[in-house]
Amino acid sequence: MRRVSVLLIVVALIAAMVSCGEGIESCILTISSTSGGSVNIPGQGAFSYDKGTVVKLVAEADDGYRFVSWAGNISAIADVDATETNINMNGNYEITAEFEPKFIVSTGSDYTVGLKADGTVVAVGENCCGQCDVNDWIDIIQVAAGWYHTAGLKSDGTVVAVGDNSAGQFNVGDWMDISQVSTEGYHTVGLMTDGTVLAAGDNSFGQCNVSDWMDITKVAAGYLHTVGLRSNGTVVAVGNNEYGQCNVGAWTGIVQIAAGHDHTIGIKDNGSVVAVGHNSFGQCDVSDWLGIVQSSGGGYHTIGLKSDGSVVAVGYNSLGQCDVDDWTNIIQIAAGWYHTAGLKSDGTVVAVGRDDDGQCDLAGWDLN
Repeated sequence: MRRVSVLLIVVALIAAMVSCGEGIESCILTISSTSGGSVNIPGQGAFSYDKGTVVKLVAEADDGYRFVSWAGNISAIADVDATETNINMNGNYEITAEFEPKFIVSTGSDYTVGLKADGTVVAVGENCCGQCDVNDWIDIIQVAAGWYHTAGLKSDGTVVAVGDNSAGQFNVGDWMDISQVSTEGYHTVGLMTDGTVLAAGDNSFGQCNVSDWMDITKVAAGYLHTVGLRSNGTVVAVGNNEYGQCNVGAWTGIVQIAAGHDHTIGIKDNGSVVAVGHNSFGQCDVSDWLGIVQSSGGGYHTIGLKSDGSVVAVGYNSLGQCDVDDWTNIIQIAAGWYHTAGLKSDGTVVAVGRDDDGQCDLAGWDLN
């Protein structure tokens, strides 16, 4: 009889801990934000509401940043792309307001591209295939530099591209409803607003086989592989796996992803970092990193942006591409083949590493 009583108490305790299920009228909403902004209404943290309550959400970007979208359990949100929207509390939901800099720096093999706050684009460095011919671009909200081609995401969700098209990597003229682009090697990847993914270009290793991906919130293109982050914090990858760069199936709790030449990086929700793939130069030795909010993979090096605006780096450093210890006030980073660029909060850019083609000549840039 005593065993039965204990069992009944345990069942009762478990039932009390469960909210917003059948017969339960209380739901928990957990709200967070990425760096660059915050959620002002109802705030950030965990909130309890009666089941069926419609809750107003208001996100506000910091200076120099823009709101991107809501992420997480977004099915109950009226408009995931609006800074002011509502969520219908019919379950326990975790959502994140995502922000990114209004201005962006992106690094290709031996060139650097900068997105200015006014939507125009600048580029310096090797221009053998016209990959730097971006001076006439307007209304751009994101740029991505690949091996020898550059893609730009326009405010209307379409994509433009210049440079080498030998593998069809910028056959993106018919793409629509795109929320993010990523380029590397000889392929281009586009994330659609509905969480599906498009790809164009070289598919010799299956790196463009992404048509069955769903519920994706971030994409990252490596040299011969492609990585996708799902809304539940898990990761998928396709393409060349010679060095294990696609062995990400066991990852959980991931909030950001990046892809280098032959390696893949994931940032966890606690600010720690995991990496798999080619590690001959220690480019995957990131297990002791903490407080990381963004990462980028280069040819054979990896860089990480810390929440305090400083930068760490590991891997091949023969040309000084990892000499970032003295950088401060950085809000975004990008790793090229043998160079590294950092965007400062005032819109200026710093760079280290190989500068044979002027890819690090960024002292005069002001993207703000």
